[in-house]
Amino acid sequence: MRTDLKQPVGRNKPYVPSDVIKAKNYLFSLCIHGEIPMGSERMEMRKRQMSVQQESAAGGTAPAQQGQPDQANPRASNACCFCWCCCCSCSWNEDRDDRNRKASYDIKEGTSDCEDCPKPTLDEVRMWGQSFDKLMCCPAGRNSFRQFLRTEFSEENMLFWLACEELSKETNKSAIEEKARVIYEDYISILSPKEVSLDSRVREAINRNMLEPTLHTFDDAQLQIYTLMQRDSYPRYMNSAAYKNLLNTLSEQSPES
Repeated sequence: MRTDLKQPVGRNKPYVPSDVIKAKNYLFSLCIHGEIPMGSERMEMRKRQMSVQQESAAGGTAPAQQGQPDQANPRASNACCFCWCCCCSCSWNEDRDDRNRKASYDIKEGTSDCEDCPKPTLDEVRMWGQSFDKLMCCPAGRNSFRQFLRTEFSEENMLFWLACEELSKETNKSAIEEKARVIYEDYISILSPKEVSLDSRVREAINRNMLEPTLHTFDDAQLQIYTLMQRDSYPRYMNSAAYKNLLNTLSEQSPES
């Protein structure tokens, strides 16, 4: 191998998301077969793929191995679905498994409310119904709304928004870059089970900005997710039993009643 072709490795080498290249290879392979998944179809396909991986990890392929000893187990192969080759005895599969385990751990950890706040008052809960902005400005409102999103399997939207808020408070350049990379891997990468729904324009802008992450790298994405929650989830929350029960309980406890 010619050593003069290797790129120099510097301490300030810009961060290039590895999943961008992998995703392109994946989409190229699907394009060959005319099976390019888009939007919700891509999300469903990834969820099914993860389900198969979990079943295999739990020993779901053991009967096939015992019953058909002469047939190679397709899940035992080092080949991955992103490059259609046998070169994946490299560390990519191991890295993917590590990311999946980390994401599963994060999801379990995320089932508890991350914000400490006092119990909401009746006036505060009534204000939540006036506008989505008033709901999101109240820590108790965010917690209650987050619990509702959890029942709809869309809690990642709130988690992503909160992560962007934390990033905006950072002042150290190294910490900004590190937090930006974590946010990317957790909520932007198509390999993450907590990926949020963003349009292609915003994704492309993020991929460019990740070369030199800043406090504003995810501004457009955060606004898009905020708008999505406001238009899609917020009206259902206001009509949900969770909100109505909370409102009724506080109304009964109020001295005014």
